[in-house]
Amino acid sequence: MERVYTGKVRDLYADGDDLILVASDRISVYDQVLPTPIPDKGKLLTALSLWWFEQLTDIVPNHVVSATEVPAEFAGRAIRVRRLEMVPIECIARGYLTGSGLKEYQASGAISGVQLPPGLVDSSILPEPIFTPTTKAAVGEHDEFITYDDVVAKVGAETAERLREITLAVYRRGAELAADRGVIIADTKVELGWTTDGVLTLGDEVLTSDSSRFWPAESYQPGRGQFSLDKQYVRDWVASTGWDRKSPAPELPPEIVDVTRARYVDVYEKLTGRTWG
Repeated sequence: MERVYTGKVRDLYADGDDLILVASDRISVYDQVLPTPIPDKGKLLTALSLWWFEQLTDIVPNHVVSATEVPAEFAGRAIRVRRLEMVPIECIARGYLTGSGLKEYQASGAISGVQLPPGLVDSSILPEPIFTPTTKAAVGEHDEFITYDDVVAKVGAETAERLREITLAVYRRGAELAADRGVIIADTKVELGWTTDGVLTLGDEVLTSDSSRFWPAESYQPGRGQFSLDKQYVRDWVASTGWDRKSPAPELPPEIVDVTRARYVDVYEKLTGRTWG
């Protein structure tokens, strides 16, 4: 097999007509890969994505060919997938106001051109979920908010509307299922691409702790940051070190690694109802 792509977390290998998508234990924050891996992270992301793909089949087709027909050395962390021509847009849905969306709202009263009511605070629930696309930056570069009109200009009106519809439908289904299990999905990123016969298809990962913000519903309180069951915990620790995001990223201490892994396991078990390991 030939490795054809190396991302921040995933590697792609060509295997005949298919690709082998391998999720590593690497973790990235602020668009940079940290030097310290999180044990089992790739397997957790793969297992959770596969579970979600099953919950979403009536909304959008996905790229999965097989979760078992993969090289033995990648077992548990790899999926055999269809080749897709990925859409050059980060498709993001937000149901709550936090993170970069909060900063954008505080600066302009809007996110990606979507005007929001005044007076919202950190972690406020939005009147309805919104589509807030960004650019899809290369490794080490930063995604930037763009408007829906920008998406139309890049991919055309029909595709833009489908991207928005699918992204919001995936978010709503995910948020509904998660709520039944005591988890709030504040926001999520969806990756979409075209099959060779022109079908818009869900790819990469979906509704994982790397691509979403997960909060325990029992401790949710607007007006402050929330307890995170995702990589926000690592973002917060890295920010606390004073790292300038230009010099090499800091190593994660063992206790931060252990807590991060435990939270990824916790939300996997809460969402799927399955025991990890």
